[in-house]
Amino acid sequence: MKLVITGSIAYDYLMTFPGRITDQILPDKLDHISLSFLVDTMKKQQGGTGANIAYSLALLGEKPLLVGAAGQDFEPYRCFLDNAGVNTAGVVIFPEAFTASFFANTDQVGNQICSFYSGAMQFAGKVTLNASDVSSEDWVVISPNDPEAMLMLSDECRLMNVPFICDPGQQIARFSGDDLRRFIAQAKLLILNEYEYDLFLEKTGFQKSEILSVVEVLIITLGEKGAQIFYNDQIIEIPVARPKIISDPTGVGDAFRAGLIKGRCYGLSWETAGRMGSLAATYVLETEGPQSHHYDLGQFIDRYIQVFGESEGMDKLCK
Repeated sequence: MKLVITGSIAYDYLMTFPGRITDQILPDKLDHISLSFLVDTMKKQQGGTGANIAYSLALLGEKPLLVGAAGQDFEPYRCFLDNAGVNTAGVVIFPEAFTASFFANTDQVGNQICSFYSGAMQFAGKVTLNASDVSSEDWVVISPNDPEAMLMLSDECRLMNVPFICDPGQQIARFSGDDLRRFIAQAKLLILNEYEYDLFLEKTGFQKSEILSVVEVLIITLGEKGAQIFYNDQIIEIPVARPKIISDPTGVGDAFRAGLIKGRCYGLSWETAGRMGSLAATYVLETEGPQSHHYDLGQFIDRYIQVFGESEGMDKLCK
């Protein structure tokens, strides 16, 4: 079985401002703002939903194929992912653009001014699955990316009879109801957080039962309350794996998806796979950035047993 992860590939530039952004804004000059902030720190991190999922899958012993669009500055990022165990052969470079980038300036009380440069991601619709040699034995994950590319990829999966997972994320806001209904048609799994789920219902006019008539499994992540898996008239409650420390939530949901996918690929129950997702997410919560955590499969299994007190199916992961 091949795991093909499609989605955004990006750099995150995270800056901190030692004051309050609101103190720099003059209320009577809102129609003519010109501001410059002298920041204390800046960190450049690897990010992007597709790359984040692929990275955590590599830590779990997989060799996922990352499919997406990157720019002229991608080579150091490619080396990092290759060294981690990600297959980057599916990343297409568009030299006329830079890799998508997120710029965030955060002040002392958590206010932010952010910008997102789509860069090479605007060309993601040109990156198809044709060169990936996928089959009905493989799984494709369609995570947040250029919206047209996401729709194209779901169409390709249906045409090739390839099982796929829908992970629309923040791009739900860009989809119409018709687009969302088209996106999830015949999907193996749909995964959303609470807010995304409510927005999905509002845009599509669906009820939960209607979603489950279209997809095999619905997963709703609930932050510190864990997650719920809806499958075969069952509701499976997934607890959180309590973190040792809380550092940064960026990329937590992406790691959850990686852990869950790993478990299901090896035939583990939805409950066990969901708990694997919960633990994978916690590793990210304990570090700064979505790709700063490190562990091997053996360490992951040991901690899983410590956290959840059982080892059902864990032996299958090492085969």
